[in-house]
This record gives sequence, structure tokens and C-alpha cells, in this order.
Amino acid sequence: MKNTRNTMHYYLMLLPGLCLITLFSIVPMIGVVIAFQRFIPAKGIGGSPWVGWDNFTYMLQLPDSKQIFINTLLIAVLKIIAGIIVPLAFALMLHEIRLAFFKRIVQTVVYLPHFLSWVILSGVIINLLTLDGVINAILSWFGAEPVMFLASNFWFRPLLIISDVWKEFGFSTIIYLAALTAINPVQYEAAVIDGASRTRLLYHVTLPGIRPTIVLLATLSLGNVLNAGFEQVFTLYNPLVYETADIIDTYVYRVGLVDRQYGLATAIGLLKSVIGLVLIVISYRLAAKFANYRIF
Repeated sequence: MKNTRNTMHYYLMLLPGLCLITLFSIVPMIGVVIAFQRFIPAKGIGGSPWVGWDNFTYMLQLPDSKQIFINTLLIAVLKIIAGIIVPLAFALMLHEIRLAFFKRIVQTVVYLPHFLSWVILSGVIINLLTLDGVINAILSWFGAEPVMFLASNFWFRPLLIISDVWKEFGFSTIIYLAALTAINPVQYEAAVIDGASRTRLLYHVTLPGIRPTIVLLATLSLGNVLNAGFEQVFTLYNPLVYETADIIDTYVYRVGLVDRQYGLATAIGLLKSVIGLVLIVISYRLAAKFANYRIF
């Protein structure tokens, strides 16, 4: 009882967050039963007829389902890979700069896009990539023909990856820079005394020093394999690039809210959530094994 009284203020601090999670994350889970119904809004969950696994069977029979899952996995995996390599490389280069003032300016500039929504950034990207935009104007200087980047199945995926990296790599860079500052300077001094070059310092001191952070971020990112970025894709794509850009989240939006096939949309979302839960559990197991990272 004495320990409970001493820690009661901590539980009170958690109470608002727990209330929000319960209200917006746990209570709405009642709606997953729609995945097993032919949901009729006028009758509600209690009055809609049950169809069992029919929505899941129909989902797997759809000709678009395979392509949608492939698009989601491909876009998400490429984002994860680029989201690890680019911030790591940038952090290593920034770590070598000795001018503290310049480093702070660069960190601030690359960190700013993280705070902007995709609605704002998508407007900027669309204006840059239109037929009469800045990019096509530059290409015209070299005699190239204008390119419809956002209407091209060839260009759309790379644009998604590049724009996502541009928005988020500044945040990940700060994490790697924090890990770099934790390396003991004595290790660098000892390596220099032994005649190590800057390249050997990188491979034998710097990278081993931040290896746990790299492994941790890589393993935790596995939980996002099915999250290809709804806001980004939704604000940039169009029917011309559905073949390569349509992902699970955008397909659920169109099927559920536009076509009003509520049961099918819920079934697709539920399947994605179950697979995502499994991947998150696996990622935390790997993080505990290789990076000694545990939540509990």
C-alpha cells in the first residue's frame, strides 16, 4: 500500500492518455464485426445479416487484391530501406563537420519538413512536377520533353520514396547523431595513435559504436511493412497510376467510403491489422534479441 501511494501520481499522469486510447482505439474495435456482416447502415451492427468469412473470400478473389498487396509491400519496404540508409549516411557526414554553428543550421533545415503535413508538402510537390512546373522547365533547358511525373507508373513510386525520405530523414538523422555523441572519444584517440585513417575510424569505431541503434531502428521498422503512407499516396495519386500506387489504405478508403462496401473494406482493414500485429511482435522480439531493447 505504501508503494502504491508513492506511485499514485504516476498513474494519474497516465490517466488522460489511457482515456484517449480507450475512447479512440479500443472502443472502435467493436466495429470489426462488420467484416463478418453484409453491413447495412440503416440496420446497424445489431441488425445487419451475418455472412461469416464471405467478405474475406471475396477479397482474395478480387483481381486487384494481389496487386494492391504487392504495391503496399514494395512501397513500404523501399521506404524502410531508404529511411535507414539516407539518414545514416547524412548523420555520418554531418558528424565529420567541425563547425558547430553550421551543423546546427543544417540540422534545423533538414528537420523542418518533418513538422509539415502531407497536404502542404503534396501541394508543393505537385506544383514542382506539373508540365509547366520548375522541374520540367529545367529539363526543357537541356532539350528534354516535358514529363507527366505524377501520371506515370514508371515515375510515381520513385517520387513517393524520394519525397518520403526528404520529409522524414531529418528526424532519423538526429537519432543517429545522438548515438554518435555517445561514442567514447578515447576510442578515436587510440585509433589515431595506432595510425588509423578516417576511413578506418569510420569502419572500426564509428559504425560499431552505433550498431545497436541501427539494428534497433531496422528491427522496429518491420512493424511498418504494411504502412505505405496513406496521406502521402492519397494526396498525390490519381486513377492513371492506380496500377503502381494503389495501396491497402487507399483501396479501403475507396471501397468503404466511396463505393459503400463496408463489410469488404472492414475485412481488408482487419486482415492488414492482424498481419501488422504479427510483424510488430516479431520486430520487438528481434529488437530484444539483437539490440537488447525491451518495453517491459
